[in-house]
Amino acid sequence: MKEYAVSLGHRRIIFPTESTFVINVIDSIVDMGFEGKTQCELSWDFQGLSPILQVTPLGMSPAFAQPENKKQASLLVAPLRQGRISFHVSSVGGISIQKAVTSREHKEGLYDWKFFNALVSPDDDSFSRIIDVLHDKLTMNKLLQVTQLVNEDIYKILKYILRQIWRAKEIFDQEGVTEPGHVIPMYKMTRLIALFLTGDVYKVDEILPMVRRVVNGEGLDVVKLKDLLHLHLEQYDRWATEIDRVVRCAAVMFSPMAAAQPYLEDNVKPLAELTHHAAKFDKIPSARHLYDQISGKRNLPLDPSFSNMVSRLAPYLSFRQVEFILQARNSTDWQPSDLRRIRYVYSIKRKVQDIAESYGGLSFLPQSFLVSVFLGEATRTSLFASRRRRRMRRSDTHSSMSLQKTPIKQATLSALRRKRSGVKDGRLFRLSETESILDSAQQTPAERIASASNFATLKRIDIPEKVVIGLDASNRKPDDPYELGDSLLGPQDVAILLQSGLTSVMKSSTVVQLNQRMLLDLICSQPRSFAIAVLAEIGTPGGQGSPRSLASALMALLELDQTAFQSSHKVDLHALVESWLPGLKIPRRDDYMAGGRWARQSYYEALFSVATSILDDAETYVALKGHVQRVRMHLETDPIPGPRTEHRNDVGMNVEDSVFSQEPHECGTKLSQAIEKAKSGIAAADAAGYSILENLLQDESCGESNTKFQVAVGLYKEAFRASADVLRLDRYSFHSAWFRDFYRRNYDALMILSIFDNVVENVDNVRKW
Repeated sequence: MKEYAVSLGHRRIIFPTESTFVINVIDSIVDMGFEGKTQCELSWDFQGLSPILQVTPLGMSPAFAQPENKKQASLLVAPLRQGRISFHVSSVGGISIQKAVTSREHKEGLYDWKFFNALVSPDDDSFSRIIDVLHDKLTMNKLLQVTQLVNEDIYKILKYILRQIWRAKEIFDQEGVTEPGHVIPMYKMTRLIALFLTGDVYKVDEILPMVRRVVNGEGLDVVKLKDLLHLHLEQYDRWATEIDRVVRCAAVMFSPMAAAQPYLEDNVKPLAELTHHAAKFDKIPSARHLYDQISGKRNLPLDPSFSNMVSRLAPYLSFRQVEFILQARNSTDWQPSDLRRIRYVYSIKRKVQDIAESYGGLSFLPQSFLVSVFLGEATRTSLFASRRRRRMRRSDTHSSMSLQKTPIKQATLSALRRKRSGVKDGRLFRLSETESILDSAQQTPAERIASASNFATLKRIDIPEKVVIGLDASNRKPDDPYELGDSLLGPQDVAILLQSGLTSVMKSSTVVQLNQRMLLDLICSQPRSFAIAVLAEIGTPGGQGSPRSLASALMALLELDQTAFQSSHKVDLHALVESWLPGLKIPRRDDYMAGGRWARQSYYEALFSVATSILDDAETYVALKGHVQRVRMHLETDPIPGPRTEHRNDVGMNVEDSVFSQEPHECGTKLSQAIEKAKSGIAAADAAGYSILENLLQDESCGESNTKFQVAVGLYKEAFRASADVLRLDRYSFHSAWFRDFYRRNYDALMILSIFDNVVENVDNVRKW
């Protein structure tokens, strides 16, 4: 790069002449199976110089300003002006930086490859590396110089924060604090606070009651804390309002909370077994039915109707279930088209599962590009299946829903003529909206449904029934059967991919926007229940999430960036979500900002109430997941399983089998022998222990040197091993009286020993309590 400079208003960055950037692609594979990896080497060399930031007064151009009107500072410290690193991109788009493969010399220091990895892909050592950089005064002074040119207020704040960080580092070094555990003891914590605030320890007696109050769960003394900060903080008067907010937040965090009272419900049924939910799943096989059909009659092919149902149900199953289905039967047992669909769903779920473990943040910058490799194909195939389903539905209803054959009513045409002629009649609609509704063939499903929803709310014309195909689910009755979608991506898969786009650092990227639009189109091509399921999965995996998580996701979803689309193709996301949720009004941010009609109310609280309603509406979907993904082996009314050495009496209670030795057929001979060995071992150990107990009470110092003491310890260890052997043979043996008593004695002994050691060492003031 011979010469390069970039300007923004009155600021300019000048790069050194002959700067060199080299990217060497060592290995890169990306295929349609989403099995890709990339390894590159990046090197840069500013010829020993640093890019320069120049700043002039507002209204002046740095290129033409006189030298006396310019301020400038170098951007990079010396170690960052030349370097070489290797970065790897995983199959899910995760970046990890490593030592350069072809580097002839490895420079150890503060700014080696580990520093860049701490910024891009943090690991366990990244926090300590960032702290080391913050403690490096040469680097931080360089940062302060640059910040002062950019913004004077930020410079002052940053300068104060860095000084406090350096002071804290000096105090920790002085007090020998090298890890968080050293700060936990109450007096130590009070001493560190006193040194940080006052620079001396003479205020320890005044601060200690405040810390003790917080530790005891009695809350924070706000008045005393403010008085202390007012005395020892130089900038308290200037930042009084901000400090007051921080103190109040801390008071809420440390305030005592009432513990929730425990409650007990008897015989709680899963959602899938409740009558009003189970009635909707009559035509959907349960998980038990799936396993019985797949595991039985392995020599015969599967029934075609069952094969088709499994292929339709596959996106709603878990990854492990789909994997089991493919492994349990031969490929010839399935219908060819159903097998292809199940295999496709399996490959998608496997990739989405990898993405679910890692997405969002700078370290997954290229993830959206890799996702688009398979997302377009999966979406296109799903939309094709949805169109085929609608064509079959239209043929069943005598093709009466066809847009070409549905006449537009006279009121519709009259309204259009009035709009074209400029006649105003009550609440008018825009012609562009009307034409976009009627020209739905050129719209994506998301555009069609969002515009149809807006159009329907005006209530001035009758919309052709086919136009609002995505809204037909709102007319379904509560007791109608649950309608499965035809998508190759299940609700959980779509939710994960949506979340990865919402958390991407490249939200304005065209690729991210296209990915999000494809997912919205996919949702709109499915029944309304599919959209509700996706929203529930966004809240929390499993669909049983918290309204707080869903409200945060809705805030990001409703503000989705659409700058990559023309205005005619942008989707009104509020109208789109409202079409999924009939009866709910989605709040708009503008109404809650200054000048809006709800400015005095909280936008977040309004979204929180919507999220709560969505999760309530998603209860049927949660029941469906329990129906197709869970097999319930036992009920709450079933008797508690007991040891194999016990039998049930007439009232269902466990009774010790006293004639066990005469009936070895009830449990194996090996178990019988193990139990007898354990019992005899416990009896022998107890006899040896009681024989030396009196001597130990009189003089405990002679214990370990006493031969009888060592013999007793050995006998107890043998009894432990024998009891463990019994437990391996019968996992319910701990219900037996002899086993339970022996276990309880050992548990109590270990607890007493732990407390005794803490009292002796006075850990966390244990002696007092």
